[in-house]
Amino acid sequence: MNATATTFSFKQLAVDFKEITKAGLAVSVVFSSIAGYLLGVADFESLQWTTLLMLAVGGYCMVGASNAFNQVIEKDLDALMDRTKNRPVASGRMAPNRALFAASLLTIVGLVLLYLINPKSAMFGAISIFLYTSVYTPLKTVTPLSVFVGAFPGAIPFMLGWVAATDHFGIEAGTLFLIQFFWQFPHFWAIGWFLYEDYEKAGFFMLPTGKKDSSTALQTILYSVWLLVASLLPCLGYTGKLFISPIAAGIVFLLGLWIIFYAIKLYQLRTAKAARTLMLVSVSYITLLQIVYITDKFLR
Repeated sequence: MNATATTFSFKQLAVDFKEITKAGLAVSVVFSSIAGYLLGVADFESLQWTTLLMLAVGGYCMVGASNAFNQVIEKDLDALMDRTKNRPVASGRMAPNRALFAASLLTIVGLVLLYLINPKSAMFGAISIFLYTSVYTPLKTVTPLSVFVGAFPGAIPFMLGWVAATDHFGIEAGTLFLIQFFWQFPHFWAIGWFLYEDYEKAGFFMLPTGKKDSSTALQTILYSVWLLVASLLPCLGYTGKLFISPIAAGIVFLLGLWIIFYAIKLYQLRTAKAARTLMLVSVSYITLLQIVYITDKFLR
């Protein structure tokens, strides 16, 4: 009986840890950081596996800490929404103090690991968690500009990988930041659209106009266009050591048209289904873009 209870406890603990750190999101963020790192190293021989491991674990800890702090701050609001009411803190399975301890521990471990790579990486990691928990989270119930603010910490991981590899923040890291910054808008506005009613229960303002209207859909198209422009900057020769070939640029251009097409579909249809499709396309887009950049670098 005790063995069964212990097994259940460990299983539940693992499930709660996965949920409080939002493991799926954290892993995708870590992938962005690894992509940035691979773009930053001079060649495959220069790749340091220890650094890559510290970046992956440190990055996961930072994202996990941000999400854990967020779930403590928003526990009462999470309890109002269908998609979040079963989260560990909101449902009462995990005490807020325990979640705070886990978030603090993740922050410390993450910062230490990133600092061991280089101080700049730790600095950007700290900025990310501060903006997410102390600025973006409180603003969600105040203004639609919260998405704009949240786009800053959300855009750091891709750039963080480059900084981890080079110990330098310049035009290259800035370009990677810009790409992921513009990507946030079609992605999160699509989520805000198809979860509009659920967000409304908690009083969250996730759409630029606060409504599922033509203006919101139009802005989604415009930011998708800016995303396309930003993603093509490395082919122009003005982004330092970050460069993509004409062939890669052609593929990136097609990917950009792909996300713009579904942003236009959202404008035309204005349905939850169209928004969900755009969200799925946006997730695929950023992953494929990073794969194209990396493949082009090592095959050139």
